Amino acid sequence: MRRLPIFFVLDCSDSMAGTRIEQMEAVLQAIIRHLRTDPAALEQVYVSVIGFAGVAKTLAPLIELAAFYPPKLPLGSGTHLGEALRLLMQEIDKQVQSATPDRKGDWKPVIYLLTDGQPTDDVESALSQWQSYRYRTQMVAIGLGDDPDYSLLQRFTDQTLSFQGRTEEEFSQFIRWMSQSVQAYSQSVGKNDWQEGQPQPQGGLSLVKADISKADKQEQCVTLTGRCSRTRRPYLIRYEKLRKSGLPDILSKYQPDHLFQLDSAYRLEEDYFRWSDPHGYEGSQINAGDLIGTPACPQCSNPCSFAVCGCGGLLCIGGPESVTCPWCQRLVQFDLNQGGDDNFTVTRSQG
Repeated sequence: MRRLPIFFVLDCSDSMAGTRIEQMEAVLQAIIRHLRTDPAALEQVYVSVIGFAGVAKTLAPLIELAAFYPPKLPLGSGTHLGEALRLLMQEIDKQVQSATPDRKGDWKPVIYLLTDGQPTDDVESALSQWQSYRYRTQMVAIGLGDDPDYSLLQRFTDQTLSFQGRTEEEFSQFIRWMSQSVQAYSQSVGKNDWQEGQPQPQGGLSLVKADISKADKQEQCVTLTGRCSRTRRPYLIRYEKLRKSGLPDILSKYQPDHLFQLDSAYRLEEDYFRWSDPHGYEGSQINAGDLIGTPACPQCSNPCSFAVCGCGGLLCIGGPESVTCPWCQRLVQFDLNQGGDDNFTVTRSQG
């Protein structure tokens, strides 16, 4: 039986923290459950998962559908899309079987690339190399939200889609579309038209038909990485672009375009730093006055997770107190009169 290799290349950058990374895991699990109900897919589909943040790694090598178990997706700082593309090409060379005089090779590999941001590494050299793979694979690139560089994704593949869904119903439709799309590719092997039976995008999903300029694009997300002063464990604070929609007209015209509103704070594991670009924290700053809202520490529930040590590290505090900075190990005193001044910068992650 000829195999149908399916690669999922998934953005695990920290801008995906919370709902988005959980939704991506749910999508992968739903696709696998759906495919396992199809006898033809069970016979020929093999699945691999590549994750990328500040680094790119193979989370699951190519394995038969019946033995595949969706991996837990990590988080890291950075969006190394170029590195992910190079790793994908290496995996195709290593794992996809070519035809020989004695054996038929695998079917054309199918690739699903999902990302919610713009790359933070060199993509051009990888794209140049990708051109020799583009027409012997079938890639579907899906941008999540407004941040992805869709004009860049269109250079990967003609099948570039945008998912703008926000409701549970739209997300459910997205899961159904993904499952049906993978199944359609499975059922079309051996036919001339690989697009045969592909479901039409619906709900919050749409085909990107023309180049989308980056000129007027504004950043939609800011992420900060801190450490708990009590447990030393890391956490992530996520801010989203302050939207004028829903505000009274008299207020919306005065809202500066550079403000970000608190989304939430999330616990991290030390594995986060192994998935992060080691150079991602150099020189990337944002003014604290541009960030609205301060969450409690998700690790210990200290009321403030937005204290900054002289070393630049973000940490949590319980109030006016002396704490040992979990980043530089120095004793730092925080007083009542230090609050209220937002005219300072904090180091941000790459998202």
